[in-house]
Amino acid sequence: MTEPRGQMKSSNATSSAVMELQSASFNPDVPSSGQSNFRRVSRTEDSSPYPIPGLAADILHMRVKEGSKIRNLLRFATARMQGEGKDSNGTLLRQVVFTGSGRGVTKTITCVEILKRIVGGLHQVSKLYYKTVKEVWESQQPGAPGITMQKTVPAICILLSKDPLDPQETGYQPPQTLSVPTEDAERGRALIRPAHCPFSQHAAKRVCLDDWSVLPSP
Repeated sequence: MTEPRGQMKSSNATSSAVMELQSASFNPDVPSSGQSNFRRVSRTEDSSPYPIPGLAADILHMRVKEGSKIRNLLRFATARMQGEGKDSNGTLLRQVVFTGSGRGVTKTITCVEILKRIVGGLHQVSKLYYKTVKEVWESQQPGAPGITMQKTVPAICILLSKDPLDPQETGYQPPQTLSVPTEDAERGRALIRPAHCPFSQHAAKRVCLDDWSVLPSP
């Protein structure tokens, strides 16, 4: 199915920026479990504030990691944004923010794009930045010292809102207009159906092949 011209351009621009960040942060000195005798035992990220100003302290925050399951993330976020969640004041949720770093960046973008098709009418602000990550690697050889490394990795923060956002804010995208919204929404919902549904796996493959081919695999 042909993508709206404006949306394809936007997706390509975001992906290109992410690829540039990942290339700039490449560190050839990081031990590889397949090429060395080291094993990573811990990974911690700095608790830097959101790069998007004015976010509520109790905003729904979806942290996307390399090993996160897209189906589980979308099922939770969709339920909260479609009326099953309330903030600390008892008000229905109007906003959600997705964050991811390193290899979780492209998976974060995928979650956001699918959620926008399911819910619809969402305003978006995206920010690319860097985070500091500390990793501890353990030697597989008895008595050999371990390694503690600190590196900078690319990260992304994406705000989705049912309410209008400042169009002058850097990274703003208005609600997208889809050529066939009913079909796209149904195919997106297929990803958050229970795994035993016979249609879900087939639809998920179609979504990945048809809709998200502009994004690199996580």
